[in-house]
Amino acid sequence: MELGLKDKPVLVMASSGGIGRGTALEFAREGARVMLFARSEEKLIKTQGEIASQTGNKPSYTVGDISDPDAISKVIDRTVTKFGGLWALFNNTGGPPAGTFDSFNGDDAWQSAFELTLLSYIRVIRTALPHIRKSGKGGRIVNNTSISTKRVIDNLILSNTFRMGIVGLSKTLARELGPEKILVNVVGPGRIDTDRIGHLDSVIAEKQDCAAEEVRAAAEANIPLGRTGTPEEFGKIVAFLCSEANTYLTGQNMLIDGGAVDAY
Repeated sequence: MELGLKDKPVLVMASSGGIGRGTALEFAREGARVMLFARSEEKLIKTQGEIASQTGNKPSYTVGDISDPDAISKVIDRTVTKFGGLWALFNNTGGPPAGTFDSFNGDDAWQSAFELTLLSYIRVIRTALPHIRKSGKGGRIVNNTSISTKRVIDNLILSNTFRMGIVGLSKTLARELGPEKILVNVVGPGRIDTDRIGHLDSVIAEKQDCAAEEVRAAAEANIPLGRTGTPEEFGKIVAFLCSEANTYLTGQNMLIDGGAVDAY
């Protein structure tokens, strides 16, 4: 299928590794002009080189923290200046700390999780939207969340709480922006092979006094496809959602989880 992403300017947040990197890689394979964004310049340079080597399409990058409004303005300004506009935005960030309700006694952890997981997305969209609108030909926004938007995950109360807000935000925007042909969707990763999953496996393993490999094996046994997914598999779906091939799918909350969650 021809996705129609060639030369399209796209911005991928938190893209020096994991899901962001896998998504940027798939955009580059499709010929898009990709802007990477993350805090570590060293990791961004490495990712830039790896993507260029694998696709022949070298992305650009901007260093910054998604929780910093100035950094958000900087990356969007650089994207528009370098590429002449903005067609698609993939909102992505790491998750807040693991823990139960009783683990977080004060407001600080809640405020930090809110700013990282929800407010940062709002800020990015608010800054990017005028540029997406300027083309007059529509555009695409995809917001990354978690399977917790359909089935809460134990010991992740901060993530469970604020990622649901992203679903409400996205579904509302899909209705508001639909007349402008701007499509807005949500994707939720299940077990995708990232450092975050490895860390959470280690946390569970420590609590259960077992090896992280045992936790991984038990989790994969509950996935119909029987394995952990790859960031590139995840990225292929995001690339479609952000492409001209997607003409009628908006306002949806899709899990990319190998069939692990059976909730509707």
